[in-house]
Amino acid sequence: MIGFEETEVTPDLRTWMQDFRPGGVILFSRNLVNPEQIAQLTNDLQAVAGDTSLLIAIDQEGGRVSRLPSDFTIFPPASTVAQSGSTDMAYQAAAVTAKELRSVGINMNMAPVLDIHTNPANPIIGNRAFGTKPEQVCQMGAATIAGLQDHRVLACGKHFPGHGDTSTDSHFELPTVSASRHRLEEIELEPFRYAINHGLQAMMTAHVHYPALDPTYPATLSSTILSELLRQDLGFSGVILSDDLEMRAILDHAPIGDAAIRSLQAGADMLLVCKSRALATDTFQALGHALSSHQLDTNQVAASLARIHAVKQQFVYPYHPIDSSTLSTMVGIPSHRAILAQIMNPTDMIV
Repeated sequence: MIGFEETEVTPDLRTWMQDFRPGGVILFSRNLVNPEQIAQLTNDLQAVAGDTSLLIAIDQEGGRVSRLPSDFTIFPPASTVAQSGSTDMAYQAAAVTAKELRSVGINMNMAPVLDIHTNPANPIIGNRAFGTKPEQVCQMGAATIAGLQDHRVLACGKHFPGHGDTSTDSHFELPTVSASRHRLEEIELEPFRYAINHGLQAMMTAHVHYPALDPTYPATLSSTILSELLRQDLGFSGVILSDDLEMRAILDHAPIGDAAIRSLQAGADMLLVCKSRALATDTFQALGHALSSHQLDTNQVAASLARIHAVKQQFVYPYHPIDSSTLSTMVGIPSHRAILAQIMNPTDMIV
């Protein structure tokens, strides 16, 4: 899954995608202008992909992690949604987000955050989390997953096995969580376990080192965490995505191609390279070499492809181009803004 700089499918981007055939793209604010432009962009991306069709993803958590322009209904951060005390409100917010995403051709949301905000000094999670207690994160997270997936947007829980207790930002360095295995099992892992049992079909890894789980590798590169803990112990059968491999927590410690190979060997199914086309090219070339040299197990790769195909079957196929003439009746409409107003003013809610 790749990111790019442009707001349209330029000839260079088209050629690159035809050469390398990524399984998905992720969109950021830099790619998005207004609903009509986004619909044109996703239509053109899917046209390049042809019969395989793309997962087209976005980080639309709400609050400070919102990529959509202001034409859309932009919800507050997860902590504010949780303060409503209503899982129905969490479901409705996610449903509105899903409807507006689908209306412009986006079929995957890198949400909800299932981290628990257990460290007040955490510089990256904070109000992106639903709360400080497992039960609250479990309930609100499950409602959000249902609201997205019931409206055909694939949810992606993050950041496994928990980024809430870090004191540094993995965009800039590799954080370490020194909690015991028992503490991780009782606190951090609970929302992920609950989400798996409530239909979550995609999970994003954390670029975080957990010595109690793996003394050597961060979660993104750890077979102990991804294959043993997530797949075997927790029984997750969906798609495992890496967080962006361009983040310093990874790139400061290994070339991106080596990290990509290691992540797939560890149990990831889909790798994110969110900005640099040169690094995305390096990643594809490294994976091609790893396949031909048998560094990667072809059966394991086939299993990953099958899991990706399964979520595409549910959330992408059959693909129909977006009709932009309908967008004014689907994006930022009064009924959607009314749900936003209820969340922002919970005292006005009818109980």
